Amino acid sequence: QVQLVESGGGLVQPGGSLRLSCAASGIIFSIYNMGWYRQAPGKQRELVAAITTGGSITYVDSVKGRFTISRDNRKNTVYLQMNSLKPEDTAIYYCNRAGATTFGSWGQGTQVTVSS
Repeated sequence: QVQLVESGGGLVQPGGSLRLSCAASGIIFSIYNMGWYRQAPGKQRELVAAITTGGSITYVDSVKGRFTISRDNRKNTVYLQMNSLKPEDTAIYYCNRAGATTFGSWGQGTQVTVSS
């Protein structure tokens, strides 16, 4: 059974940075494309960054040039470096399998709040 544990969120001022981590267990991590999702209050969850097993990366337009996704298959961990944060980045951030099919369970997420 997959377990996903996100961490690294917090309160940051506009223009600040955070680095999120997501540790996965219960799966063969290296065979899955992974992604970071976020859900803001009153909005649907959206995929903001994805990294394939081969290292190909995609971003939603709103975070391009500011966020960087990476993965360490030895540690079963996916990261999201977030720079130049904006108030509209405020959301709960989750990791999961990227694409049309996600894992059946989600972690608790990590709250990111961008505010002065």
